Amino acid sequence: MNSYLIRMTVPWLCPFLLVMSIWILLRGHNAPGGGFIGGLVAAAAIAFWCFARGVEDAKRWMRVSPLHLMIAGVSTALISGLMPMFAGKPMLTALWHKVEVPLLGKLPLGTPILFDIGVFFAVVGVTTSILFSLEEFELWNRSGPS
Repeated sequence: MNSYLIRMTVPWLCPFLLVMSIWILLRGHNAPGGGFIGGLVAAAAIAFWCFARGVEDAKRWMRVSPLHLMIAGVSTALISGLMPMFAGKPMLTALWHKVEVPLLGKLPLGTPILFDIGVFFAVVGVTTSILFSLEEFELWNRSGPS
């Protein structure tokens, strides 16, 4: 995409979208949202960057390969689902632990948010992998086979 407006807007828009994706991820723990929707918003930020600056620049901006994100996400979700089994409870049962945080007091942290974080990373990895493949295929078709 060769639009001056888009190329100039995307560097301002993408960080905002990434912050919003984290907010949606954390909000989804107790309200609508969660790892899946938050992951899609983060992938949308990467897609905008890809459309404005190109695939290679988007990969550099991401800093982590989509495959590594997928592996980390699925592993995190799997670990959070298996943790209750070590406590003698059924798989995917929520476990909670209170953590003392300065200025905030005791915060309840549990396996559901860990599962959502895993889903978040898996969705970002899968979506960006598909996006990059489609963009590279389009570039290959435009230039023709070598």
